Amino acid sequence: MKKSYLYILLLLFLFTGIMSCKKDEKETILETPMEQEFTVDYATGFTIKEFPEYTLLEVSGAFPGTENVYRYALVKEGASLQKSSDSNPESLTSLLASNKIDAIIKVPLQSVVVTSTTHIPSLEMLGVDQTLTGFPNLDYISSEQTRKRIDAGQIKELGQNEAINTEVAIDLNPDAVIGFGVDGQNNSLNSLEKAGIPVLYNGDWVEKSPLGKAEWIKFFGALYGKSKEADSIFKSIETGYLTTKQLTQNVTKRPTVLSGAMYKDVWYLPHGESWPAQLIEDAGGDYLWKDTQGTGSIGLSIESVLDKGQNADFWIAPGQFGSYSRLAEANPVYAQFDAFKNKKTYTFTTKKGATGGMLYYELAPNRPDLVLKDLVYYLHPELLPDYQPYFYTPFED
Repeated sequence: MKKSYLYILLLLFLFTGIMSCKKDEKETILETPMEQEFTVDYATGFTIKEFPEYTLLEVSGAFPGTENVYRYALVKEGASLQKSSDSNPESLTSLLASNKIDAIIKVPLQSVVVTSTTHIPSLEMLGVDQTLTGFPNLDYISSEQTRKRIDAGQIKELGQNEAINTEVAIDLNPDAVIGFGVDGQNNSLNSLEKAGIPVLYNGDWVEKSPLGKAEWIKFFGALYGKSKEADSIFKSIETGYLTTKQLTQNVTKRPTVLSGAMYKDVWYLPHGESWPAQLIEDAGGDYLWKDTQGTGSIGLSIESVLDKGQNADFWIAPGQFGSYSRLAEANPVYAQFDAFKNKKTYTFTTKKGATGGMLYYELAPNRPDLVLKDLVYYLHPELLPDYQPYFYTPFED
C-alpha cells in the first residue's frame, strides 16, 4: 500500500475526529499515555498494543522463517487522532512518518474476506460470521452455520487461494482481506493492496503449540473490537486443555503411537516439534518420532516406518484412509502393523461438511481442547469414561 494512501486515510480519520468534537475547537496536543498490551501467552506470531488513538496489531510470524514484521493500525470510526509527543516512537504519526505501517484499518470490520478455513471458527465464536462476504473455494468450508450463508448466496466464491479472483474481491470491497501464504509472494493479494483494500497476514498455521494456534482468536478480536470476548473464549479453551492434560500427568504407562501414511512412495508423519506431536505427548502417549526436529512433516520410507513403528500400540491419523480394508488394499504392508491387527487405528476423515470439507482441518487448530480429549479418550479411556469423541473415530470394519 502506498505511503500517500495511508496519509490520506489518516487525514480522513483526523477530520472525522475534529468534526465530532463540540466542546473545544482549539487544537490540542496531548502526551500519549502508556499503551495497554493485551496478553498473548502462547502464540509467538503476533502482539496487540492499544494506544489512545489506535490499536497496533503486529504480525511477526506470518510465514515460516520470515523476519518481516507486518504492522496494522486499527482505528475506530470517529476516533480523534491527536499528535503525540515525539518521545513516543510507536505513535501512529511517528510510525507513518517512518513508513512502518502496512495498513490502516477501520474497526470494527463490517465486511471481510478470509482465505483459510481455520479463520472461520474465530468469526463464528465471536459472533461476527455475518461479516464474511467472500472465500476462495467454498467447498472446503465444513461449518453448517457458514454453509447456510453460502447456500443463501451471502458469501461469494473467489476461486483459489493462490489465484483469488481479484475482480470479484474488489467488487465486494471488503474492509479487509485476511490472507496467509508460505512466503508472502501472492500476486492476488498484492493486487488487492494496490486497489486500496487492506490485506492482513494471519500466521496461525505457523505456530508450534496447540494453544498457540488457538490464541489467534485474539487477532480477530482486535479487528472487531471484541478483545475481551476473544480473551474470555480463549481462556475457556485453555482451561479445558490444561485440565485434560493434567489427567495424564501421572499415568503409569504411555502407549506408543504411530501416525501418518504413504503418499505415493513417501510416508509422511509429524515432526517431533509439531503441534500433533505435542497433542500426543499431552494426551499421555509416547510418539515414536518425538525426538525429530522440525514443526512440519517428515518424509520417510515405508521400510523405516515399519522397522520403528510395527509394534506401536496405536495408529493415529493414518492419512486420508477411513477403513482397514481400504488401507490394506492401498498397500499390503500396512496390515503388518500391530495397530492394524489389534484394531487400534483412529481417523478424523469421517467428519466432513456437506461439500467434502474436512471438519478437523477447519476447527481442530481452534479447539485443541477437543482434540486432546479425543486422544485421551482413546489412549487412556479410563480417564474420560463418559466422553463422546468430537473429531476422531475408530476405523470402520
